Amino acid sequence: MTLWSRTLPWFGRPGVSLYDGAFSYNIKRTMSEVNIQFTLFSAFYSPLIVTMAGGYLEDEGLEHDWSVSPPGKSAVEAIVNGSADVIQSAPSQGFNSLLKGEQPVAVHFAQINEMDGFFITAREPDPDFSWSKLEGAEVVMFKGGQPNAMFRYACHKAGIDFGKLVAVTPGGAADIDTAFRDGQGQYVQQQGPFPQQLEADGVGHVVARVGPQIGPCAFSSLAASREWLESDTAVAFTRAYAKARRFLAEAPAEEAAALVQPYFPDIEDDALTRCIATYQQLGCWTPHVSITPESFDVTLDVFEHVGHISERYAYDQVCVTPPGGIA
Repeated sequence: MTLWSRTLPWFGRPGVSLYDGAFSYNIKRTMSEVNIQFTLFSAFYSPLIVTMAGGYLEDEGLEHDWSVSPPGKSAVEAIVNGSADVIQSAPSQGFNSLLKGEQPVAVHFAQINEMDGFFITAREPDPDFSWSKLEGAEVVMFKGGQPNAMFRYACHKAGIDFGKLVAVTPGGAADIDTAFRDGQGQYVQQQGPFPQQLEADGVGHVVARVGPQIGPCAFSSLAASREWLESDTAVAFTRAYAKARRFLAEAPAEEAAALVQPYFPDIEDDALTRCIATYQQLGCWTPHVSITPESFDVTLDVFEHVGHISERYAYDQVCVTPPGGIA
C-alpha cells in the first residue's frame, strides 16, 4: 500500500526526453522500489514516515510500498522472505538471534529514535506526580518485549520496585488504548500520539515520560540484510532518510504534523502537533543517522538489568555504519 507516489514529469528533470526536435514526456520515471515494513506504527516513527510522505525517496529515484507486520509476526520475517528491504525495528531485536548462537539476519544501520518515546498517562491531572505513585496501582502496559524492558529499567532508575505495579496486559497498542478507555487501570503506558488523543478526548492526562529516566539509548532503528545494504538503492534510501531527519530536527511541529497527518486520520491535528513537539523537545530525533556505540551500550544496560541477556554483545554483532558513509 503506497500512500504517496510522485513522478517528475517536468522538462529538464529526469523522466523527460527530446526526440527529433519535438518534446516527448516520459511521465513514468524509471525508479527502483523499496519495500518498507513497520513493526509498530505510531508517530514515534515519524523520521521514517516523513521519508515517505515528504517525497524524499522519489527525489532519490525510489518508489516505495509500506506495510505493518501482522500481530505476532516479526518484521524480520519480511527480510527473510524478501517481502521487505527495510524494516522499522530495534537493535535489541538482534539479541534474539545471538541468544540462540545465530548471526542476526537483519543488521541495524540507522537510528530512528535515540530516546524511549513512551508516556505514562493518568486518569486525572497530577502536577505533583512521582513515580512512587505507580507502586500498588493498576498500570495498563505492554507485557513483554522492549517496551516492557525499558519500562522496568525506567522504574529501576526512578527508584521504585516494578514488581509492586499491578500490570494489566491486554495485548498490543490498540488493545491497550481500548482497555484504558473502557476503564481498566489507573495509569497507561503508550507511545504518541495515543496519549495526546486521550488528553484531547478528556480520558487521560500525561503525567510522566519514560525516556528521561533512561537517557539516550539505541531504542528503535532501521534494519536490513547485509546484502541489500551494499546496493546503490540502499545508499539512495539512506540519503533520503538523512534529509527527512534534518527536516524533523528543524521544522516547526505544526509543519511536521501536517506532513504525517494523512497517516493518522483518527488523531486530531492539535493532538498530533503536541505529540511531534514533545518528541522534538525530548531529543528522540537527533539529526545524525548512525547508531552510536554509546547509545548501544545503554541498551545493553537495560537488557542486562532485566535479565534478557547474560553477556554484553559487541556493537558490530548487531549494528553497522550507514551505507554510503552517511553519518
